[in-house]
Amino acid sequence: INELIQKRQLLEAFASIKYLEDETIAERDAEKYKDNPQEFVRKSKDVDLLYNSITNMIQSIVVGTLEQPTVEDTMLNSLVTLIAHEEAAHPNTGNTAGPGSDLLGTPRKWREEWREAINESARKRVQRVPMASNEEESFWLDLHLGFLQKQLSEDLLKIKLSVKKCYPEEYQVCDMYVEAFHNAVASHLQDLSQRPLEFNELYTLLDWVANIYRSELFLGHPDLKPEVKTENLSLLLTPADWDKLKNDYITLAKGKIKSYFGNILRLEVTEKWEKEVHPEVKENLYHSSLSFDIQTIIGEHMKISGAISRSLGTKMLELCLAELHEFVPRFGEEFVAWSTAQDSPVFAPYFTAYINSFHDLVSGLERVFKVNTEELQKILATLTRNFTNIFLNKLRTKAQPLLKKILTKDWILVTERPDSLASAVSQFSEHLQHMREPMGQELLRDVHKYVVREYIMQVIKPRRKMNGETRQQVSEKMNQEARILNNTLIGQGSDSDWLLPAIHHIANIIGEKKTDKIKEYVKELCQDYPDIR
Repeated sequence: INELIQKRQLLEAFASIKYLEDETIAERDAEKYKDNPQEFVRKSKDVDLLYNSITNMIQSIVVGTLEQPTVEDTMLNSLVTLIAHEEAAHPNTGNTAGPGSDLLGTPRKWREEWREAINESARKRVQRVPMASNEEESFWLDLHLGFLQKQLSEDLLKIKLSVKKCYPEEYQVCDMYVEAFHNAVASHLQDLSQRPLEFNELYTLLDWVANIYRSELFLGHPDLKPEVKTENLSLLLTPADWDKLKNDYITLAKGKIKSYFGNILRLEVTEKWEKEVHPEVKENLYHSSLSFDIQTIIGEHMKISGAISRSLGTKMLELCLAELHEFVPRFGEEFVAWSTAQDSPVFAPYFTAYINSFHDLVSGLERVFKVNTEELQKILATLTRNFTNIFLNKLRTKAQPLLKKILTKDWILVTERPDSLASAVSQFSEHLQHMREPMGQELLRDVHKYVVREYIMQVIKPRRKMNGETRQQVSEKMNQEARILNNTLIGQGSDSDWLLPAIHHIANIIGEKKTDKIKEYVKELCQDYPDIR
């Protein structure tokens, strides 16, 4: 009988064992073993061992079904017949052998053994999928899940096309295999989820579970339908394990986002400020990629996280905004430190570009991500004030030495070019025409007002007396400088027309000899600027 079993001639072997079993039961009932109970025990044990050998062979055949290149239809058909013969020979009456009693005539439950063999087959198939260590391959988890997906897809297709037809409908063989593989994968993923995974690995696992496993890329593939059903499958991971993965992902994302923002700052310093590369001009506005880079980082991470679950996408957006609120002041400190440490020709262009970028950032976050930017606007307002103060201080530093020369001997003798002051101011003011409105115009008004006011303050300071010829010379020089200065600023977009006559009025008063005329010029000055009294 053992030889028959080893040759997988299971129907013949079962018939022989059944004959031996029936014979032993008949002899027991005839009390043949009354005086030799040991012989009965031996024969009963022989029957049990032989049945167990068939059980082991059933398990071996089922586990090996997917191991072979082709399915042995005849063997599986024989297996189904064997199980049917055994169930008919040992009807399940509900009476099971008690402790210490013999197993003769009791159901062998080979259908249950068949199911367990399918589970064992699935476990082995999953466990044997290649998996490199993270030291050997940085994308080990992507590769492993890819191999797993490929092998199980091939197995399920084989079951659908070749295995299913060997079993009666009642066996629901496809459902059995799908559930077995599902449970094996779930157990395997639970083990993987307990490992110390890195950020990209956590994303890979979350994405595979949420977006690949049941999709057309895997279990939902058209080739597997309609036999492979996913509707009634349990969760791959327990809610607790799933939440742990998402929380770990968000925790590690914090460092990633901080690093990405840090890279933005590093590139601004090394590739733009230090190399003094001028910003681009787009639609007559200085352009910085700052807003675009930040929104790209937020958008990409929110998108991939939201594809896993809406709540994870929301958490990622909240995290990005929190990191942004920390990054913007840090960026501001670096720009302030760099701009105050040196007199760079690209300061004013980048000051302008960043003000534009701040506006784009706020509007983009509100429009695209639908977030409340109130806190961010407060942070950016502080930064804008700091940047503006540096801008104005640098302008004053350039302009003050030239303003202090007004009415000095060198100034009167025309050793200074009449456009020197306008040229110094223009180093800053010319960039404001590339700043987004209304701030560009407001700042240009402040610059125009500052220069005119400081110019007049220098002129009206008490000085030594001048003769008529010198006064006329000063008047002409003032008018010339005022024209150049005002034309420059108006040409750059200043709308402060009200400032244009101011220096000319003072110049006319200084250059006039006749009292009546002086009174007339003073009257005109007071009419244009009533608060001068």
